[in-house]
Amino acid sequence: MIEGIWIDKAVTDLRPDFRVLVIGAYGLRNGPSDDHSRGWLAEAAAKAVRPDDEKIVAWQDAYRAFGAKPQRTRPSVDALVRRMPPPEINLVVDAYNAVSIRHALPIGGEDLAHYEGTARLVRASGDEPFDAVEKGETIIDHPEIGEVVWRDDRGVTCRRWNWRQCVRTRITEDTVDALFLLERLAPMSLEELSAAGDELSGLLREISPAVRVEARVVGPAT
Repeated sequence: MIEGIWIDKAVTDLRPDFRVLVIGAYGLRNGPSDDHSRGWLAEAAAKAVRPDDEKIVAWQDAYRAFGAKPQRTRPSVDALVRRMPPPEINLVVDAYNAVSIRHALPIGGEDLAHYEGTARLVRASGDEPFDAVEKGETIIDHPEIGEVVWRDDRGVTCRRWNWRQCVRTRITEDTVDALFLLERLAPMSLEELSAAGDELSGLLREISPAVRVEARVVGPAT
């Protein structure tokens, strides 16, 4: 699954420093949040950076580059560090949120059972479907023309780079196989990106000792 993932040149032209560490995890046994996952979140929250940290500012600048207003639709890690204590969702989501907070690194998680085709990061044409929740009901929305989005063959899976995930591919307690996208911009080093991936893989193995994990870094011309 992770071998075919790619980034469109129209995106890397905006931010040539962008890299994504892609992690595939197969054979997860997810479940509700527990004392262990609450501990991961609490430890990360105690060391959370401020919203004006340089790694978060880099994401705010990236949003402005494709016309988004980061004060209105915040990058995921910006929104997360402003929401303390962090939300408890389920074991797997708690794990990647803890790593996201600790490293000021946007991380997305996708349920591969509901994914269609290959993940790719592109600039939207504006007619791609995006399923979201509004006032408690699922609706079909569409990105703006030129917006940076993650998508599969069926539609947009995450709008505005990492702002909001679709309903269809969210990780739930029933998720068995998952895709994680750890998104890096300078000044984060590639070494820290790798370390964050190792931390997430370690937590996934705590949750599911038999899980199989694979990883690769995707960037321009890869």
